[in-house]
This record gives sequence, C-alpha cells and structure tokens, in this order.
Amino acid sequence: MIKVESLTKTFGSKVAVNRVSFSVEKGEVLGFLGPNGAGKSTTMRMITGFIPPTSGRVRVGSHDMIEAPIAAKRLLGYLPENAPAYNDMTVYGFLSFAAELRGMRGDARKRAVHRVVETCFLESVLHQSVETLSKGYRHRTCFAQSILHDPDVLIMDEPTDGLDPNQKHEVRQLIRRMGEKKAIVFSTHILEEVEAACTRAIIIDRGQIVANGTPEDLKQRSEVAGAVLVRAAGIPAATFAAKAGLLPVARKAVPVPDRGNGETVRVFPQPAGRDGALARALAELAGREGWKLEELHTEEGRLDEVFRGITKPETSRGGN
Repeated sequence: MIKVESLTKTFGSKVAVNRVSFSVEKGEVLGFLGPNGAGKSTTMRMITGFIPPTSGRVRVGSHDMIEAPIAAKRLLGYLPENAPAYNDMTVYGFLSFAAELRGMRGDARKRAVHRVVETCFLESVLHQSVETLSKGYRHRTCFAQSILHDPDVLIMDEPTDGLDPNQKHEVRQLIRRMGEKKAIVFSTHILEEVEAACTRAIIIDRGQIVANGTPEDLKQRSEVAGAVLVRAAGIPAATFAAKAGLLPVARKAVPVPDRGNGETVRVFPQPAGRDGALARALAELAGREGWKLEELHTEEGRLDEVFRGITKPETSRGGN
C-alpha cells in the first residue's frame, strides 16, 4: 500500500532525510522511531504529499504522489503533528467540514461523522468548540478527521504526544485494531508505543534508516537478550558469578548491583546459546553445589538499549 524509494529531502545544505526506502503492506502497523530531529516528521510530510521530496518517490496504492497526488491522497488519512484544527469550529462542525472536503454529502456525511464520533468517543464534546477541548479530546477530534473516509492507509505523526496514560492506551488499542485491515505508519520517540501497537518498526537517525524489523527482532539485538538472572539463597553474587562464568554455554557472568538484594547475577550466553541451554546449565550448577535457587529467569532484549546503541547522541539537532 505504501512504497517509498530513495526518499531525500534537503533544506539548503542540511540533509534532513537521506535516501530512505521502505514499504508497508495492508495489515501492517509500522512504527517510525527515532530521536528528536532524526527526520521522522519530514518523512511523514513527504509520504502524505504535504511537502515535495528533493528526490526519490512515494507510491500510495498504485498512485505516484507527485504524478497523481489527488488519487494518492484519496487513499490515505493523515494526522499531522500537534493535531491542528480550526479553533472556532465545534467538534461536529469541524468533522462535517472535513467530510465535505472529502466529497461526502447528505446522509453519507452524517453517517461518516457519526461513525468516527463513536469510534473516538467524542459524544460528550460534540458541540464544544475546538479551542475549549483538552489536549486529549483535541487529539481524538483530529484522529477522527483522519479516518472519516475509512482510508486504506493511515499516516500519523506522534499520535499520542501529550496524552495521559489512559488516553495513550485508548489510542494504541485503536491503532492496533485498525491495523488489521489498513496499512498504518506512525512516528514516535516513545519506545513502549512500538511494543504496544506495532507489527514492525523502523529506526531512523540523522535522516537514514539504521534498523528495520519486528519489535522482537530488534530486541534480539540487545546485549541482555537471552541473558539469565539468577540468585541462590545465602550465596554471594561473586561466588555464583565465578562458577557460572566457567560454564561452556556462558560468555560471562557479572553481579547485578542495582537489584536491591545485592546477590543477583546476570549470566550472558555464548552467541549460539539463546535456546534455554544456559538456564538449564545454571539450574544444574545449583543442584551440584547444593544451592537453593531463589530466582532464575531468562531476559528478553530491551528496545531502549538497542535504540541507544544504534542512534548517535548529538547536542543539537535541527528539524524533525
């Protein structure tokens, strides 16, 4: 549904997006992840035709965004950054106006507005002006306009920015449900959002894609993926670590000082040892030594660690 090929955008001498390529199929929810200033919003704006690329191309469905922009835009819904809307309109008036812009008239327009009001839980603020809405309801209103025409493609820029935890949960659930039948791309810098709602994630840094895969695939790039946390009653962490580090399936073993009890050890597997063999070997070690295990579990990788490892810190970033 979306195909991006060598997309590039420059602003003077600054390269904001540098030869970015990816595709999104129907049924996929793609998280577009990156630090502030990485090029996320600029990429979103080019995909939606809001700004033209310096070079490269975007196809939505079978339509080229430059050659057939109207046909391409009919297929997509767009929730821009900061959820813009007309402050002097009521929620109902704004949604009706947006539906008219999409070519809906009469009963079709009323049905579309009613559907998105129910979907986004806007009944209680329907006749309030947009300027009186809380940030959460303003986001819901703008989300509703993006799905009025039930688009096959949905592009959202920071869709949960500024929302409280309950509102974030609602939006993520809605994205996940809609993603079963649509192609969805949403940009974010919130790592938990990727795990909560995405089937795939792209990490962009300084205008270039530096990682592309499912959240599970990306977490496997974490150093702690497959490591085992272990603790035995009354056994000093240094003693356990020394013996665990000698196991053939272990790469290294180190005490974990931040666990509070002071006696937990993290044992890292050999590169080919992420199949449960390490946990079994540690249980057998405890049995041979007569130690009573109080903790033994294999860790998942951490997306935040992967993110920090492959994005480059910079004291000043321009653009987004």
